[in-house]
Amino acid sequence: MLLVFLIALKIINPSFIKSISYLSFDLYQKVFPLKKQETDVIIIDIDEKSLGKFGQFPWSRSVFAKIIENVSASNPKAIGFDIFFSEKDKQSPEEVIKAYNLIPTDVSELQNIKGHDEIFREQLEKSKSVIAVLGSSVPSHGTHDRSAKARFLSKGGDPKNFTYAYPYSIGSLEKLEKSAKGLGSISFLDQTDGIIRSLPLIVRFENKLYPTMGLEMIRVGSNQKNLYVEMNEIGIKRISSRPYKIESDPNGIIWIRYKSSLKSQYISASSVFDGKFDSARFKDKYVLVGASAQGLFDLVKTPLGVTIPGVEVHGNVIENILDKSYLIRNPNTYIFELLFSILVAIITFFLSQKMKPKYSLSIFFGSIVTVVVIGFSIFLLRSELVDISYPIFMLTVTFLTGLYFRFVEENRMALANLQKEAKLLKERELAGDVQKSLFPDIGRFENFIYAKNVPARDVSGDYFDVVKVGKSEYFFTLADVSGKGIKAGMYMAKASSIFRTLSNLSYPLEKVVFGVNNELVEAKFKGMFVTAVFGKFNVETGETSFVNAGHESIMVFDKNKNFEFIKSEMPPIGIVKYFTESMVKSSTINLKDKTFVVYTDGVTEGYLKNGQELGADGVKKIVTDMELITPKNIVDSIAKELDWGAEKLRDDITCLAINLKNIELVKPIKKKREEPQKKA
Repeated sequence: MLLVFLIALKIINPSFIKSISYLSFDLYQKVFPLKKQETDVIIIDIDEKSLGKFGQFPWSRSVFAKIIENVSASNPKAIGFDIFFSEKDKQSPEEVIKAYNLIPTDVSELQNIKGHDEIFREQLEKSKSVIAVLGSSVPSHGTHDRSAKARFLSKGGDPKNFTYAYPYSIGSLEKLEKSAKGLGSISFLDQTDGIIRSLPLIVRFENKLYPTMGLEMIRVGSNQKNLYVEMNEIGIKRISSRPYKIESDPNGIIWIRYKSSLKSQYISASSVFDGKFDSARFKDKYVLVGASAQGLFDLVKTPLGVTIPGVEVHGNVIENILDKSYLIRNPNTYIFELLFSILVAIITFFLSQKMKPKYSLSIFFGSIVTVVVIGFSIFLLRSELVDISYPIFMLTVTFLTGLYFRFVEENRMALANLQKEAKLLKERELAGDVQKSLFPDIGRFENFIYAKNVPARDVSGDYFDVVKVGKSEYFFTLADVSGKGIKAGMYMAKASSIFRTLSNLSYPLEKVVFGVNNELVEAKFKGMFVTAVFGKFNVETGETSFVNAGHESIMVFDKNKNFEFIKSEMPPIGIVKYFTESMVKSSTINLKDKTFVVYTDGVTEGYLKNGQELGADGVKKIVTDMELITPKNIVDSIAKELDWGAEKLRDDITCLAINLKNIELVKPIKKKREEPQKKA
């Protein structure tokens, strides 16, 4: 039954199963990366240096016209733009007249100046240029009835029935597209993890076929008008642009084999504009114009585990086609993987039942090694992607299941007692681990912030944390998880780890609360939520921002002990997903001359020795009677009043106080080494 379930999962192939397969696909390229010292693709880079020269992007079309002119003089194969020119150049004379409402008769000379769009169009027409087009699910403003420059010829069927399709397309101005020699798609397929492993060689926009940018540049560079699509009974088999033939999957997908990035492949756009380059560098090369500047957000992740500019992906596609280094995902390989996995899993399962554990373990590891060797051998010899991750996963699950059944059969009677003892032991160990890991050591900060937790059970449902994120800034939180026991402890552990992670990134407080809430909602601990106070303060300025999410009122008092109780303005976290950070309501207060105290309901509902509840007034009275106001004195006094030796507390006691009168850090005490006693 388990094996049938695993096979069904592979056939259905949901996104999380695909992610398992992608592990091995990425591993192949990481272990055996493609290394090249020379390339037929040069990238004109819109980098920080170019932005510094020409200003903010997009630039004037005259800049791109000059770049094309300079590059074309070196006779490149083709020039491709991984950029859109969807609006008129705002620096053109007609746009300047319109923007400043100038009277045409007063600027007649300006009207006679040739516009930047026209200058750029002329250079596109003179050169072997390719500009970008992108698939879209919504219509774009100012679109026109565009058509591909490439003519598609098919044999054996209609490729439109198998290609990925978008109802609309986004591109450049009509006159620019008509002047270019090619239109290339820059559409990527959505990946759950954001890694670009493949892309469609041909794609359908508005029921018209377009080639990908890399394929279109090769067509233009080879002076070809046609692209040939060969079909078989299951879909697309091969796509050709003479003299290059590319094997694809039934949907026209090519799997990209990435090379290690080459600095020599890039040249700054400013250098090309100024003509500061060797003319031989572009001769007979495929030239791509794209952006690597951080602020332009055209960066993608690759299977090599690195992030590269999106334009380099198209460069890799061109190189893959030219030297046939692209990867193949053969549909027949999928059937082989499935049958091989079933056979090995069944054999391993039965051997785990019949053989001694030490021998069956050898069979198990031997099977894994066999799968790995087969996968890597096919990759190296045939450039084919064979999924070894899921077969190993199936093998492991069935083997462990077989061992489990065997264990149950041989230890049925003893297992019941062992399970009870193991469960109790595990809960105690887990309780101790959770308790130790959650609460930080804040002894260094106790002069200005101090907190304490007294658990009522083995596992506390409360927690606090203090995170130093700068020279003078600190994040803090105090929270109470609904429910008790291990489940509450684990929920608390997750909330604490998320808070600490986001705080260490120095995000704004609202973003931290936003992230903690949404992660807890995704955690799917049914029926559980957290009341919490999150905050951030600066010990130098005293400026403090805080968020009270469904928690007890915060007690604030000044040096004259004038008290104020700040109530919550938000519901508890972990209940409803936040869609924007604006849903988080924060408040600001200056604590230079004030003391900030927050506690859980275990304090206000805690029992005094006389059997009555302490309440908020009781906390207020404890503070009023104190002579020396320090965070440690406040917290210890409250805890001492409630933790009076009762066998079981009513609830966890957790309290946190902030007072910035003394912001000096406490130096750690060094332990003295004991000197060995001298012999008499």
